[in-house]
Amino acid sequence: VQLQASGGGAVQAGESLRLSCAASGSFFSINLMGWYRQAAGKQSELVALITENGETNYADSVKDRFTISGDNAKNTVYLQMNYLKPEETAVYYCYADVKITNGNPSRGFWGQGTLVTVSS
Repeated sequence: VQLQASGGGAVQAGESLRLSCAASGSFFSINLMGWYRQAAGKQSELVALITENGETNYADSVKDRFTISGDNAKNTVYLQMNYLKPEETAVYYCYADVKITNGNPSRGFWGQGTLVTVSS
């Protein structure tokens, strides 16, 4: 399973970015996909997740500003980030919980990360 993330970049505070992450390879199903981020010198933290059924979970700090959505047919997840803040400068990692074959437990996979830089 490969996760290809894109959409990072440099923006000013208050601006928006949209991240995308596409899963490819051979697998049975994807249980959920989402995003984590890690700022320099800090621990990784959950940003948002979405299940195959469309249920979402957000970090409190991004609620009302970020929206996660998914396209099951394309095995792709999107993160629309509005009103970005300088403290949200980080590498954003795509994550997917994937069942490789039916009847076996799922496992997690990570993308390569995409850098988001927000300047004041």
